[in-house]
Amino acid sequence: MRSLLAATLILLPAVALADPASIQVDHAWSRAMPAGATGVVYLTITDTGAPDALTGVTSPVATKSELHETIDDHGVMKMRPIASLPVAPGKPVTLAPGGYHIMLTGLKHALVAGTSFPVTLTFAKAGKVETTASVEKAGAAMPGMDHGSMGNMSGGSMGNMGNGSMGNMPMGGSGSK
Repeated sequence: MRSLLAATLILLPAVALADPASIQVDHAWSRAMPAGATGVVYLTITDTGAPDALTGVTSPVATKSELHETIDDHGVMKMRPIASLPVAPGKPVTLAPGGYHIMLTGLKHALVAGTSFPVTLTFAKAGKVETTASVEKAGAAMPGMDHGSMGNMSGGSMGNMGNGSMGNMPMGGSGSK
């Protein structure tokens, strides 16, 4: 019993040192969708503290929120839920079309372009981190872009699309293979 108490007391300072400020969430966005449909959230996570993992997500706009990834299963693109997503210091993780994303099932109201909504991310060490997702047009490939176009790329946002996610986004044009 005494060893259990000692182990508990040793672990308490580690919990107290969890620092939500060590996790930065940028560029959170979603696409316009009607009420009752399934929505999605994309964003970039930067860890400036100890290694951590995104373990959950909630939003009041949906009945259910889950971490998902898109995979290529023998030429067929599929989405599947994942339990957690590791984040390492100095290596931003981008949730983007064609890769990792947050699935919002059972939207309680329409997501209307030009509006925003809250999203709470839960990390194994940093705890809860709040962010706000802006809603873009239906079919947007990323904030400020129409479906399939590369227009309105101000602010260098392409530099924030790490992890090779641009290879999975429709880019328009012809002749590329």
